[in-house]
Amino acid sequence: MASTDSCDSSDSVGDQSTSNSRHNVHLRLGNVSNYYATPPNYNAAIKKGHLKFDAEFECGNLLKVEYISEFEYDLYVRPDISNSRFRVWFYFTVSNNKAGQRAIFNIVNFSKTKSLYRDGMAPVIKSTTRPKWVRLSAKNAFYYRSPDHDNNYVMSFAVVLDKENEEYSFAYCYPYSYSKLQRYLDAIEARSLRYVRRECIALTLQHRRLDMITITSPGNLQHDVEKKLIFISARVHPGESPSSYVCQGIIDFLISDSPAAKILRDNLVFKIVPMLNPDGVSVGNYRCSLAGDDLNRHWHNPTRQHPTLSATKDILMEHDSDNTCNVEFYVDIHGHTSLVNAFIYGNIFDDSTRFEKQSIFPKLLSNNADDFSMQSIFPKLLSNNADDFSMAKTCFNKDAVKAGTGRRFLGSYLNPNALCYTLEVSCYGYQNVANSITPYTEEGFMRLGRSFAKTFVDYYELNGCVSELVAERAAAAAIRRKNAREREGNKGKKQTGDRDIKETRKTDSQAVLWNSSKQNYEGIKSALELRRSRNYKLQGNSIEKNPKSSISKIDEFSPISLKLRHRERFYSKDFKL
Repeated sequence: MASTDSCDSSDSVGDQSTSNSRHNVHLRLGNVSNYYATPPNYNAAIKKGHLKFDAEFECGNLLKVEYISEFEYDLYVRPDISNSRFRVWFYFTVSNNKAGQRAIFNIVNFSKTKSLYRDGMAPVIKSTTRPKWVRLSAKNAFYYRSPDHDNNYVMSFAVVLDKENEEYSFAYCYPYSYSKLQRYLDAIEARSLRYVRRECIALTLQHRRLDMITITSPGNLQHDVEKKLIFISARVHPGESPSSYVCQGIIDFLISDSPAAKILRDNLVFKIVPMLNPDGVSVGNYRCSLAGDDLNRHWHNPTRQHPTLSATKDILMEHDSDNTCNVEFYVDIHGHTSLVNAFIYGNIFDDSTRFEKQSIFPKLLSNNADDFSMQSIFPKLLSNNADDFSMAKTCFNKDAVKAGTGRRFLGSYLNPNALCYTLEVSCYGYQNVANSITPYTEEGFMRLGRSFAKTFVDYYELNGCVSELVAERAAAAAIRRKNAREREGNKGKKQTGDRDIKETRKTDSQAVLWNSSKQNYEGIKSALELRRSRNYKLQGNSIEKNPKSSISKIDEFSPISLKLRHRERFYSKDFKL
């Protein structure tokens, strides 16, 4: 793998950004730092069970913690740096708990009311001895309007902190940090692949690298060779971590030994910027850069405050003006915080021929290829390759509010043959064939990326660019049919449609103690019932009502009754979460 660095001292700069002065950097940001939550006016020594909260690390975000009771805490998301409008992403740790300690955490100051938490999404969690991120049970998370918080939307989740001397991490979605990206790219670079080149094309305001990966056969990079360019970017919005996993899946496929990947490398040039906003990611922002700007609204006029955007735009413009280079695709990958599935946004053009061509890729992703128009072919192809892709949610528009986005600006600036898309992927999951939601895992996001990359094979087969794949695919299909027949005779095995269920079950043993389970559902039930009113008190394994309380008032203010009203089984003895 060749490496070209236009960034002086890039190695030391990269190290600085992840390890230098954690204390000083994050105190300036306002995150909590090793904060022990104790009762009001408590002046004695810190005890086991006084939970310690910390967000003073890369991607961390937690502004404030308020102690409500021994079992309940109100948590405040820190706004984006220099822009108080955006408060969605959170990532923090909890420690100093007793074994089996129950807790209810209320995120009380979200800036968005529309949320996937309404549809069953739950935060992700890991711990010291169980370092793989998993989702909490959806039954342990509640999203509701809270009269206790000025009728704002609150997301409450209940957990059992099962082990002492363990640090628990909680996040909005699976984190993907700048450091993780650097380790991933370093590992690729160490393989010295002749068809991969890594470049540092700019430094951020905090001197982090802006990496660009070029993937193609070496002969395609000669100046006098005509080339087809596909440009992909991701993570312009820091809190949309799924986009980084999807992007990694794309890269994984393109550099693999797959014959299809090799043919794509032989015929196309891929340039990928995996993280457009490294500073925003590192400081735990949701939407903005360090300057407080949404970079995806400044493509038309980036300034010195937007060095990553300027560098990326300059490279695209340079290739677009090169007579030997045809920019065929620009795809910007995002995570979506209010819709399920993956889907594509495209542009509308007055030129009907160009509009039809724009819709080719999406339509080819769809199973309903019999009614495709030119513009929707690529999405239809993607739908064929990815069960989680929704053609129904794919749409084409020219909303004036989106004029500064990469898709809109480049769609009007690049050559008329360039296809510009936004690929959106839900931060939660996708609707399966049973019409229920399958939550995404880290692997699920990366699988979507691999499916997306494979769709370019289908697309370029249509125009004959990679026709040599046809015979090879026929042979591969024959092998798949043979394997399918063998699987049918092997009773007890799951079908491939259950992949996500298998992934979830693999992590069940890890999550069983902090999710509700057979051995601790009584504890979680007690914790949730405690949340019904601050006039309830815990006595052993039962909850006794304070005789001075008004049950009607309790029900009115209870998020549990709001969520489970008229469900008497919640209060029955055999209730299980």
